[in-house]
Order: sequence, then structure tokens, then C-alpha cells
Amino acid sequence: MNTRIYPDKVDLIEAFSHYLIQLIADKLNTPLGYKEGFHWALSGGSTPVALFDFLADRYKDDVDWDSVYFYWGDERCVPPSDPQSNYLMTVTHFLSKIRHNPDRVYRIRGEENPIEEANRYHKLLTTRPVMDLMMLGLGEDGHTASIFPHQIELFHSDALAVAATHTNGQPRISMSGNMITNANQTVFLVSGSSKATVVSQIANNTPESNAYPASLVSDAIWFMDADAGSLL
Repeated sequence: MNTRIYPDKVDLIEAFSHYLIQLIADKLNTPLGYKEGFHWALSGGSTPVALFDFLADRYKDDVDWDSVYFYWGDERCVPPSDPQSNYLMTVTHFLSKIRHNPDRVYRIRGEENPIEEANRYHKLLTTRPVMDLMMLGLGEDGHTASIFPHQIELFHSDALAVAATHTNGQPRISMSGNMITNANQTVFLVSGSSKATVVSQIANNTPESNAYPASLVSDAIWFMDADAGSLL
């Protein structure tokens, strides 16, 4: 496991932000890279909220956000105005605060029929370059994106986006492992002691970790705070 562990969540967010900004700059500073743009798959959760607030505050005018294409690794099947929407969270904490090209924002339409929307997003993704950055979170149950242990087979789907279901029955739409593992760079952004056991099990390849979709993601960089990495 390729880990980068920081003393606390504040340091984690700052370090990951520097990494992200450099990644974008490296891509856009070449003629071909600038023409193609930077393709970034976002994630939901509390840690990305802090990240988006930090980026909007510190890097609002220092990055060519117009050249960034935004996608979502997963979404709850709710309208874009719903407080549970990953899209709404991103708009509230980030996109509404920076200058960007609205035509380069590719949200998952959570208000649509999940199967039909997963098929639409799959088709859209087949027309796009691979992600330059796939940003993932980690659940306490070992899930990532919206692929949960009880549907771990979805990770291996030939489709790039799939209809999934949370254990509480809520329908979701998620990028599949096919999309995640083909990204140019995949990162986990993990904070909090509640994630420490799962992180340790994945790092040590324990029998329990075989049930975790997150364990199927290879060649990722794990950005963590000390609490999340405390059992390593």
C-alpha cells in the first residue's frame, strides 16, 4: 500500500491540495495536455467537503479551472437539489466559488431511473479520455465509490457505470472498477479513526479484506490522517 500519512485532517487536506494542483499543472503545461484538459472524478463525503472549501479559499484564482473536466465517481439517486446529493455538495462548497466551464461538468443525474442513468453515464464515459485523477473515499465497511461488499461483483462489471444499492436500500449510481483502475492516477482520501481497522486489514491483505471493494483498487495512493493510519 502506497501511503502518505499526515498528523491531522488539516495537514492531510493541505498536502493533498498541493498534490492535486501540481498534477493539474503538469498536465496543462504541455500543448497536448492543455488541449485535452484535466479530467477529474470527484467523490462525496465529509473529507472532500473540507478539501473543496480549502481549494476554493486558497486556489480560487491560481488554477486554470476552465480547463478541468469534472465527473462524479458515484451519486445517490436523489435530485440535484437534495441535501444528500454529491453534486450539490460540490457545487455548494467548490464549483459555485470558482471560475469554471459549466459545459465541462458531467454530473450523474440522480433523479433519473438508476439503470437508465447508469447506462447514459457509461455511454458518456466511453467518449471521454481516461480520468487523470480518480478520487475515492473509504467506508467503514470497506466500500468505495458506491460499490458495497454485498455487491462486490459490480466492481468487475464491463460497464463503466453501474446501478448499485446501499445496504439501507437506497439506490446509487457508481463508476465501476473498470473505470477506477484505468485512471492515470487513483487516490484514496481517508480521515478518522473509524477507518483505521479497515485500512489496516487492506494494507495487510487479511482474509476480511477480501470482502472489501476498496481492496480491489490497485496502484492507488492512500492520503490519510494519523487517525486513519493509526494501526499501520
